[in-house]
Amino acid sequence: MLLILVLLAAGGCVAVIAGITREVSKEVTVEYAVTGDARNVTIAYSVWNDDGISSQAETVEKLPWRKTLKTKGFLKGGSLLISLSGSGGTATCSVTVDNDPPKTAIASGPSAAATCSGF
Repeated sequence: MLLILVLLAAGGCVAVIAGITREVSKEVTVEYAVTGDARNVTIAYSVWNDDGISSQAETVEKLPWRKTLKTKGFLKGGSLLISLSGSGGTATCSVTVDNDPPKTAIASGPSAAATCSGF
């Protein structure tokens, strides 16, 4: 009886490890978007993967802006930070990971900022 319990426990551990390994190696798509009427918006985005965090930043004169990246690893997803210029306006950021609902936030007014993160 004890041997059967040990074998069942070992089999369960193997199944869990196989599931984690499959999930870690699965590639996901991270889509970033910024829309609105604000001008000169600073956009900083990061993507998480096995190599750590990869970050980029740019300033766009006119919206909309979009970027799509692929990633894989134990922690999958991305983060998006938008900062409006002193002239204000409104901008909405959005992060979508695969087919999950997008995570959104709104920045409105001079020098306003917003952050969106998707896991």
